[in-house]
Amino acid sequence: MDREKMVTLIAEELNLPWGRINDTIELLDADNTVPFLARYRKEATGGMDEDQIRLIQDRIRYLRNLQQRKETVLKSIAASGKLTPELEAHIRSAMSLQEVEDLYLPYKPKRRTRATMARERGLEPLAKLIWEQKTFSGEAAEIASRYVNTDAGVHDPQDALAGARDIVAEIVSENAEIRKRVREHAFEKGSFFSKARDPDHCPGFEIYKSHSEPVRSTPPHRILAINRGEREKILRAGIQVPEERAVGLIEDVLTLDPRSVFTAHFRSAISDAYSRLIAPAIEREIRSALTERADGHAIEVFAKNLQALLLSPPLRDRTIMGIDPGFRTGCKVAVIDSTGKYLKGTTVYPHEPQKQWDEAGETIAKLVQEFNVDVIAIGNGTASRETEKLIAGLISESEKELHYVIVDEAGASVYSASPVAKKEFPDLDASMRGNISIARRLLDPLSELVKIDPKSIGVGLYQHDVDPSRLSAELDRVVESAVNRVGVDVNTASGSLLKYVAGINRRLAENIIQYRESHGRFSGREQFKQVKGMGENAFLQAAGFLRIPDSDTFFDATAVHPESYGAAIKLLQFLDLDTEKVKSDGSQVRAAFRESKVPIDDLANLCGCGAETLMDIIDSLEKPNRDPRDDMPRPTLRSDILTMDDLFEGLVLRGTVRNVVDFGAFVDIGVKQDGLVHLSRMAKKYVKNPHDIVSVGDVIDVRVIRIDIERGRIGLSMVLDEPKQSA
Repeated sequence: MDREKMVTLIAEELNLPWGRINDTIELLDADNTVPFLARYRKEATGGMDEDQIRLIQDRIRYLRNLQQRKETVLKSIAASGKLTPELEAHIRSAMSLQEVEDLYLPYKPKRRTRATMARERGLEPLAKLIWEQKTFSGEAAEIASRYVNTDAGVHDPQDALAGARDIVAEIVSENAEIRKRVREHAFEKGSFFSKARDPDHCPGFEIYKSHSEPVRSTPPHRILAINRGEREKILRAGIQVPEERAVGLIEDVLTLDPRSVFTAHFRSAISDAYSRLIAPAIEREIRSALTERADGHAIEVFAKNLQALLLSPPLRDRTIMGIDPGFRTGCKVAVIDSTGKYLKGTTVYPHEPQKQWDEAGETIAKLVQEFNVDVIAIGNGTASRETEKLIAGLISESEKELHYVIVDEAGASVYSASPVAKKEFPDLDASMRGNISIARRLLDPLSELVKIDPKSIGVGLYQHDVDPSRLSAELDRVVESAVNRVGVDVNTASGSLLKYVAGINRRLAENIIQYRESHGRFSGREQFKQVKGMGENAFLQAAGFLRIPDSDTFFDATAVHPESYGAAIKLLQFLDLDTEKVKSDGSQVRAAFRESKVPIDDLANLCGCGAETLMDIIDSLEKPNRDPRDDMPRPTLRSDILTMDDLFEGLVLRGTVRNVVDFGAFVDIGVKQDGLVHLSRMAKKYVKNPHDIVSVGDVIDVRVIRIDIERGRIGLSMVLDEPKQSA
């Protein structure tokens, strides 16, 4: 498949213009990043978003890998002298890697098999007679007696027929059309089952100790759960397929002739081929395909949740106290200012075994007063709710306005022991670094969470069970997308944040930090070119996402790319505006454009850019310091505490979505245990995908419908006016 055909295929699959696909692939091949193309090459891509561009990127990569594999296979078969024009045509027209591998299977170098040994004993001619079904007279045993050779280990006609059947069975098993039909049959009619190795002891997997459901409808989370149970030696799992119909499918492909004296032997070989060779191979393929599909789904869920978490709005202009709760080791306390600078920290011991409740409260109260703390961020780990009770009590007695927030601390310990944390706070121990991270997650979630391996951020579904390299690649994409969507202040950003900017890798991020430390703050975007390693293409990709809020050049503080400064200047001149007016009131730009009544295409020609680029310039100037996270729901600030005992069915509460999974969403309503809104309770209409309704970080109203204090479970509903009897 040549490049033109690949472009045509992708255009048809995505229902997009051929030219747009072609231009996008050319830009990707020229080392342009996805965020850059989505933001600054809209005329070329037709305004495609990042997801569409990544689909094209992934698909062209697959097709190129497919083409490369075809060439390798053709070369291998040709070297064996068995490549025919018909086989070559079949391979070249194959549309999937699986199809290529099926066609290659008969010619693939293999280990010694029963069929190999039968051939070595001279039984291939007899196998050919069985396969061709052209012998209509005599007895099979009589014909087979001609191939008896005691020196070769063929002692009687039955030995000869058994060996010949082995050869036929292997030929049957390597037939591409047969494997395709049996595979489709297994997907359509097969069942995915699991059984407990010990039915009386299968902790955590009770619902799967005797489970079966159709392969085609097994949901991803059950596949991953059963896979885990199998790895932990608690479950046995497999694929069950109606064997009689599968064997019938094979016979349909081969069209047995009942007149042949070898028909019974052919049928026996087919049955053996299916049970011994085809079924196990197809089961492995299906299990692999199911796992790959489940991995993809789990990664997609994790990616959506991570994106929502990274884009949680920052709590700006607040002095924040972070508390990492603990029992025996105490609660670590740290105060940061509105820029994230660490001010002071200590450890208090309000809980078991020390139980210094009053002393801990006094210490925290003094820090609140000393630094005029606005918000207290409490990690949601061990002793979280007990610490929440302490803080709620302090707030009730405090005269100043003070609130607290429960913050997800997943990954804080990973960060605290990381080289990044040690470099930031070389004089602090790991536990103190952890609660600084908790405080900073409230101040600016994106800037803090990028310092942590995304897999350690607990917003996934079976993230520890999926392909780690595939997960890492997708999560890196998510972080890259979030960082570039928000933009980065180049004079304050950490290396951990900078490395995700389009066109910047870890080394270049370190060089930017070193340049900043040696030369002081960047004063303009052109200065980026002086950084070691910042070549022409890196500058092109990154410049629009790196902001300098206090630059003398107004556009340096905006999302306008340096390549479009000339167009932006012409736009303002045409609208009779200057940068000072725009700084004071960006809405004047759009208002003046509307008043001009000049068509956007005409104005774009005047400014020397594309219409879509000009619209982006207008958007950027209208809100030059706009942060897209400001449109997201704010974290819920609390001042009092709830317990399970305070709950009752019908109680309506406001909560924060902590995680979204296949079967619903977990919501923090202010008690020790997050409540679950099941998929069926998210709306009055049928909901197929919870992500269509909520995202991580959303603040929603929920109604308590079920309380199980003994098991620590809370059932919630987003349908607030549902009749009580339906709960």
